[in-house]
Order: sequence, then structure tokens, then C-alpha cells
Amino acid sequence: GIALPVGLQELWQLVVDEGGLNFSAIFLADLCFGGSASDDEVAALLRAVFNDKLYFKYKNGELLAHTPEAVEQLLAKREEEGRQEAMLVSGAAALRELWEGKTVTVPPDCLELLRDYYLFDKEADDFLVARELLKRAGLTTPHAIFHLLVKCGQWSEHENIPLLRAQLPLDFSNEAKAQTTEIIARLGSEDLSVKRADLRGLPIFTVDGPSTRDFDDALHVTKLTDGNFEVGIHISDVAHSIIPGSPLYREAEARTTSLYFADGTVPMLPPELSEGALSLLADQDRAALSYIVTLTPAGALADYRIVKSVINVKRQLTYEEAENLLSSDSDLQDLAMLSRCLYDNRIEAGALVIPIPDVVCRFGVDGAVERVDLLPVDTPMRLMVAEFMVMANSLAARFLADRQEPGLFRSQGPARKRFFKRPDNDIFILFRQRRFLSRGILDTTPKRHDGVGVEQYTTTTSPIRRLLDLVMQRQISGILAGRGAQFSELDLRGIAHLISAAQSRLNQVRQQRHRYWLLHYLEKHQDGRLAAFVLDKRNRKVQVVLKDFLLEGELPANQGVHHELGDSIMVKPATVNALDNKLRLEW
Repeated sequence: GIALPVGLQELWQLVVDEGGLNFSAIFLADLCFGGSASDDEVAALLRAVFNDKLYFKYKNGELLAHTPEAVEQLLAKREEEGRQEAMLVSGAAALRELWEGKTVTVPPDCLELLRDYYLFDKEADDFLVARELLKRAGLTTPHAIFHLLVKCGQWSEHENIPLLRAQLPLDFSNEAKAQTTEIIARLGSEDLSVKRADLRGLPIFTVDGPSTRDFDDALHVTKLTDGNFEVGIHISDVAHSIIPGSPLYREAEARTTSLYFADGTVPMLPPELSEGALSLLADQDRAALSYIVTLTPAGALADYRIVKSVINVKRQLTYEEAENLLSSDSDLQDLAMLSRCLYDNRIEAGALVIPIPDVVCRFGVDGAVERVDLLPVDTPMRLMVAEFMVMANSLAARFLADRQEPGLFRSQGPARKRFFKRPDNDIFILFRQRRFLSRGILDTTPKRHDGVGVEQYTTTTSPIRRLLDLVMQRQISGILAGRGAQFSELDLRGIAHLISAAQSRLNQVRQQRHRYWLLHYLEKHQDGRLAAFVLDKRNRKVQVVLKDFLLEGELPANQGVHHELGDSIMVKPATVNALDNKLRLEW
């Protein structure tokens, strides 16, 4: 074909400088070739324009000259496409080599691209580019990205995918870290007994699980001369250090709660505070909010007061250690007796207690789950701690409600259907009952909490790990100090909305991660038969719960056998895949 005597760029420069934008092909060919252009020369010009659309565009029989801005944008786009193509070529080759076990450095932007695509699928910004990259590398199996990111050290073999998908903040800001350092220094030099009741001489102790590191509640008991008991429920005064609007408070707002997984924790506050300066560690002076309660031997409330205090924990016990000491320790005996009375009183008041055991994954040295334990939640020492926390929380709600001060209250209506009055330890009945509970509500109006069996309820006993408890503690502290409520009702409505919005998302992350570890265990032990019970039947499916894991699954209805709800059956895993969140059972 005929070659142009001048380039399209020069031709474009000529006509753009003249200020014109629309031209006939013949006019431009005349200009390009000098004189009257032949049909072949016009065709040569048009061919050149179709091959390189940077300077001109053919439209409605005319050639449109792009503006300088449009050319700049097209050039930038062309360069970006060139860079992307180079990345796709080199990235695909590197990924293929990595997959085949070779040591290779994959460009970081490739890894970022794949990470986002794996986590967010079509919601990822550049999912089409990521898909093309994988296609060119010949890696199109469902979890190829996961295994690639593990191979190159970006993710661990058991990366917490639900946590990454939730996009929760995992690190603390530099401002929050600076504030943490400042709080530790201040608490180290502060005389906590100023304006606080000095309770350091009391025999205060904590009772928690063996892996607990953030201790925010402690107890003591004294037998009074009139036969009554004084019980102290001491809560770390986190609100004393974490002020609304401060960097650490903003971090707490962003998280709303600490997240506890079988394989680690995402704390609401930095570990230097949550496990250190604000934790009720043994032999350390700590600022506290103390609920001093007078109880009759039958567990009736005779009197209570809430005081800002300074305490010193004398003993740090695990539940197991406390159970072992129960026969010889009079303080534990008194508190266990009183807590049993409190529990019975709540049941009489209509509380609906559902003591489903905790499912605990135990890890071996290889980082895999080696066994799964079911821990009862109603042992004497667990019941003791739980009952006194319930008491402190209901007294905190009463303190605010009686004074008509703004507060955030948890409430719950009656169950839609009730299967028992006193707690039943038939696990089928407990699972069934859980399905008929009314939804819990967080609101600024105190209302009855039917599940707990009290007329008003909030939570204040875990300010290290729950935003709600920190907020309520600050509210009560302000009133005790004579400064009045620190949050208005409008403030509290905003906080309630924040917490409620986060709650379902965080619960989902917790449940998915817990299920991952149970499925991971079953992957390794899927040969045998498993005990289960029938929970429900619908849509030609039988819903079951695996007894040793309290894990729900379903079976196709068995035409040959009729099973009633609650029946014990044996099942076997047909497919188990932790990464896919897949559990398929068969009879």
C-alpha cells in the first residue's frame, strides 16, 4: 500500500494549530500528499487513521481531530495498557514458576491484585485484570490464589479469611500508640488513692479461663456480723484512661469489641493496655469501679453502692484451680453458695438460661487442631463469675434508670415459644429453645430483659473489650464524680447504632472462623461415623447437629427410615472442606 509522506502526528499538529476539528478525508489527504490526492492516497490516509486512533477518529464520513487534552489522555491510557500488558506477561510467568515450586519474586502489585480478587471476587477494583492474570498463568482452580499467597509467604496456611473480608482494623494508629505510652507512664506515677476508696487491703481475686490475658473483673466477699455478706464486684476503670474523642477511643469505636478466635485475638485496645496497664494483674494497684453489694444468705439484695476505687488483686485463679480449691476455701464456698441463690432467684423471676457448652479447639505443636472439647458453662465457678457479673450489670442499669440519667440498655422480649422453666441439659432442647428467642435490643430506654430475668439491663463488666461497657462505665463514673452524665441521649443513640451495625458482622466473622477450625479437624478425621441428633426437618432435608462438635449440618431425607426431632442418629462425612466451608453428610 501507499505510505504516508508525513506522520499522523505532524498532520494532526498542523490542523489542530489551525483550530479546526472536523475535516473531510480528501482535504486531509490533499494536505498530507500535497496537491490533489488520488483515491489510493485517500484510502492510505484512512487506513493509517484506523490503525492508529490516537490523533484522528473517523465519524459520519469525516475525520475528527482529537483535542490536545484527548490525545494526552489517550497516550496515558496507551502507556497504562502497555504497563498492564508487561505486568500480565511477567506476572503470569512468575506465578506459574511459583506454583511449580521454584523460588521466584512475584511483583507486589500482582499479589495485591490477586489478594483483593480472592477476598472480594467481582467487588474487587481490578477483578478483570486479576482473572486475566490467572488465566495466563493457567491457574484457574477455586483456591489457586490462596495457595499461591501461602507459597510466597503473604498468608499463613490457616489465614483468617473471614476476618480479612470484614476489613476490620488490625493495627493501631501511631496516635493511639503514642497515647498508650502516655497512659502507661501516667498510671505508673499517679497516686490512684486520691478521690478513690482505698480497697487494696481486701482479699480480691480473679477467676478466668486458662488462656485469659485481659482481666477486667475481680471479686471479694466478707461475712458481716449480722449474718449477711458483703460482695465486691471490681471492674477495671478503663474509662479513667480512655477519654471520648481521643485516638484510643476512636480505635475502640472502629472495632466496638475484641474478637477472640481459637488461634488468636484482635483486641479492642492495644495489648500493652488490655493485657498490661489496664488489666487486673495480681499484686498491681489498679483503678477500678467497685460494685459493693450486701446480700442475705438467700441471695436477696439488701443494699448496694458503686464506688470509684483502687484495688490490688491477691490471687489470679483459673476456673479449674478455683474448682479444686472449693472444698477448702471459705471465700469461694460463700460466693458459690450466694451465686447459686442469685441464679435460682433469676430463674424464679423468669430468666431463660440456655447453658449450651463451649466448643473449644485444642491445638497441637503443628498448628492444627488435635482435639475438640465441650466445656460446660454451668460449673460452680463459671456460674459464680457469671452471676456476679449479671448482678453488677443489672445494678448499673438500675443506677442510671433510678436517676433518669441517659444510658444504653439491653432488653429482650419473651421467647416466642418456651420449652422449659429451669435450665435443661438436654442439648437438643437447648438448641430448639435458642431458635425461638426474641431478638435482643440495644436502646436508650430501660425495658425488661426476659432472658436475664431482670427489669433493666446493660453491660459494664468488660470495658477492656467492649465499647458498650466502656461507654456505660464512663457514664456512671461521671455521675459518681459529680460531673453528671458524660453522654447525651443523642450521643448514646449514635453509639447504639454503631454497635448494632457492627455486631452481626462481627458475630459472622467469629462463627465462620470457629466453623473453619471444626471443619479442619473433621477433614483429618473423616473416616469414622459421627453421633448426631435430628434438629429439624424441612424441604426434604434433615437438619442435624453433630454431638461432639455442636456443628450443624444437613442430610437428604432418608425415605426408608422415619426419624423424630431429637432422635439420636449416626452419620458419616461425605465431603469436608474447611476452605470451602463445605460439610456434606450422609446416612
